[in-house]
Amino acid sequence: MNNFIGKIPPIYIEGGILRSLNLNGNQLEGSIPTSLSKLQNLQVLVLRSNRFCGGIGIEDFNGTFSFSSLRMIDLSRNEFTGRLSPALFDHFKAMRDIQENKTSPSYMGEIYYSQYYVLSYYNDPIIVTMKGLEMKLERILTILTVIDFSSNHFQGPIPEAVGELNSLIVLNFSHNSLTGNIPPSLGKLAALESLDLSANKLQGRIPQQLTQLSFLGALNLCQNKLEGPIPQASHFDTFSNDSFSGNSGLCGFPLSKKCDNDVGSESPASTVADDHESETALFWKITAMGYGCGLVCGFSMGYIVFTTGRPRWLAKMIKRNPQKRNRTRLHRNGGRRN
Repeated sequence: MNNFIGKIPPIYIEGGILRSLNLNGNQLEGSIPTSLSKLQNLQVLVLRSNRFCGGIGIEDFNGTFSFSSLRMIDLSRNEFTGRLSPALFDHFKAMRDIQENKTSPSYMGEIYYSQYYVLSYYNDPIIVTMKGLEMKLERILTILTVIDFSSNHFQGPIPEAVGELNSLIVLNFSHNSLTGNIPPSLGKLAALESLDLSANKLQGRIPQQLTQLSFLGALNLCQNKLEGPIPQASHFDTFSNDSFSGNSGLCGFPLSKKCDNDVGSESPASTVADDHESETALFWKITAMGYGCGLVCGFSMGYIVFTTGRPRWLAKMIKRNPQKRNRTRLHRNGGRRN
């Protein structure tokens, strides 16, 4: 935040002890100097909000590129171009298999002299875009790993090698021109809490493997060319519509567009027709049940009356009626003969 202009001068520090380099918010330009590759203890590299350009592929450093201790790299809001080389991510060895100290948190820049005495030799506040929000961190946890290449001009596919960084917590490739499918290997980022791939040209389906990211609290895949059903396994259905909007080919919850094989995709007309048919079927079922019950009850009452003679008034009525009908017939017949 000093309005520096020009290029980063060559940085040569004896022993390579520099651990943090933050040039955020200047007007620096050019490419990343090869001298930075010799800083093998560098843990934090922040170049965001400048005018850097060119590629950052492994070939730019003539085989001397290292950064094996790097845990945070922020190149966002610049003018970097080119493809993301898989070899670039192969060198981020410090972003793999980080062992968390469960007794007490540790911060970058601390030196432990004993169990009770800690010396902090630098305090470098940084701004991290995490879960869609810009957060200012006064101190950096050693377990915090961040890759933010957002708002540049990167092209090509996302390398599968990114999925090997299993201690990565924040991954932001948004607002570039990345193409191809979302690599299923991202499902191996077990510690990932924030994933932003929005505003690219990614296509194909959302990999089912992403549902394995149990710590993922923020997901943004909007404004791409993704298609097919949104995975519903695990906690994936807790993400809002904003996580998937701007992909005309996507369907399923939480979007209003239903998938073709979804039961809920039926039109309102067919739903009304089905309801009418259901009501008609229900009416005839009730009618049949009533007729059957009445028939059974009638046979049962008749059997009881004829076998027991009870109730007497009903038995007398049944016996009297046939005699009355016979007398009527005889009377009518006699009248005819006369």
